[in-house]
Amino acid sequence: MIRRPPRSTPLYSSAASDVYKRQGIDIGTYETKGVLVNVKGKVVAQSAKKHEMIVPQSGWAEHRPNEDWWGDFTFVSNELINKSGCNPKDIKAVSASTIGPCMLPVDKDGEPLMNAVLYGVDTRAYKEIDYLNNNIGEEKIFKFNGNALTSQQVGPKILWLKNNRPEIFNKTFKIVNGTAFINSKLTGNYTTDHFSAAFVSPFYDINKQDWSNELINDLIDLEQLPKLVWTDEVIGEVSAKASKETGLAEGTIVSSGTIDAAAEALSVGVTGSGDMMMMYGSTMFFISITDSILSDSRLWYAPWLFKGEHSLMGGLATSGTLTHWFKNNFAKDLQGDDIFIKLAKEAEQSPPGAKGIIFLPYFSGERTPIHDTHAKGSFFGLDLTHNRSDMYRSIFEGIAYGTKHVFDTFKELNYVPSKLYSVGGGTKNKIWSQTTSDIIGLNQILRKTTLGASYGDAFLAAHACGDLKKDDINNWNAVDYEIEAKTNDQDIYSKGYKNFRKLYESTKDLMKEMDN
Repeated sequence: MIRRPPRSTPLYSSAASDVYKRQGIDIGTYETKGVLVNVKGKVVAQSAKKHEMIVPQSGWAEHRPNEDWWGDFTFVSNELINKSGCNPKDIKAVSASTIGPCMLPVDKDGEPLMNAVLYGVDTRAYKEIDYLNNNIGEEKIFKFNGNALTSQQVGPKILWLKNNRPEIFNKTFKIVNGTAFINSKLTGNYTTDHFSAAFVSPFYDINKQDWSNELINDLIDLEQLPKLVWTDEVIGEVSAKASKETGLAEGTIVSSGTIDAAAEALSVGVTGSGDMMMMYGSTMFFISITDSILSDSRLWYAPWLFKGEHSLMGGLATSGTLTHWFKNNFAKDLQGDDIFIKLAKEAEQSPPGAKGIIFLPYFSGERTPIHDTHAKGSFFGLDLTHNRSDMYRSIFEGIAYGTKHVFDTFKELNYVPSKLYSVGGGTKNKIWSQTTSDIIGLNQILRKTTLGASYGDAFLAAHACGDLKKDDINNWNAVDYEIEAKTNDQDIYSKGYKNFRKLYESTKDLMKEMDN
């Protein structure tokens, strides 16, 4: 059920503008998006460019750094300038975000030595995870980093590089994530924010908030990692070379940037303790702000974007990716640009509970809270009465059950969000978003501007310049409406969730055997 606030006078008139603009660009799993705004948050121009996630083999997920990251960045940057018609010198600052923890080795010239290994959806380093856990100790790693060592962490992927691509490992000058790669292209400086660094276990000490080789000192030199900065810091200026490629003026301020999910959380007003973002994207991602370090091996901890603040997170390995998979394999008869809308309407014809189908969304293993690289996806309970609409509805319910599993883990730590802000393409899918609220039992708040991480990047660029305080995002982006959790189908969903949990527990050993 959607509840909208009373109509009010728009915060800014269409004429509201200022001379200087701020640019934000976000590189996601399947698309890069950019936005140009004025200091009041009014959108001046938007741009987007699609790319693919490369899956060379089961359990692997990659991007091409020069083509998918820097190539997209330069394309979007130039298009924003051309669309807006603004003088590049009037763009005061730029900030970028990219997909979560990635592992990319580059040489002394900053050139990629291979495709980038993506975040937790890439599970190739499962043997290295076991090795590090056994040799260092799981408890020791957790106390040091605040996180269990999983496919979401970069350290095991560095070890995988050494074990499986020694010729590349020996040429490696720096190991970077997506944001650090973009920053180096823009300024020549290798930097990453503390929020991103917390996912480079076992090399980040959460207590000292610094790189450390205390747990493992024979894998890489710490100088091979980017310099640590806070997200509101200026890290350099656009170089002459980058100016020619991006269209930005030489000397334009560059702020640190961060991981896409964090920028997206900021874009919808997640600024204080008790605020939580739920992002519907290629994966589901959850970020909550806490007053102090609150960590659990089933979830993720990281310092928040600003010094002295903390965050507790969770994330599913696949969500929106599953709708693409289903469309490509089971909806080839549908044509046009509105295939997802047609499928969603079909799903609405299936009753709550999808006529008994239980869907496990573990198509790339699973991240929180089970951290199981061997987990497999499945449709369970099919019979001859089921059709495509039932199967598609069960996907949304299965993702929502996985979401509830994460929220139940938060509850065990006595954390329940006081405000739940939702964002991402999935919020436009009524059956997905409403089913999620009904299953988790929480209302969702949606802001008027839902451009995502690129809008948060633009705000970070303005904040780094000293133009705005972090709470000013609430002036940029007002509340649009609220999705209210319904209780009509509580019995059906309670049973479905119970069976969802039992199905995984009953089959997880078999899943692991299938990988051996």
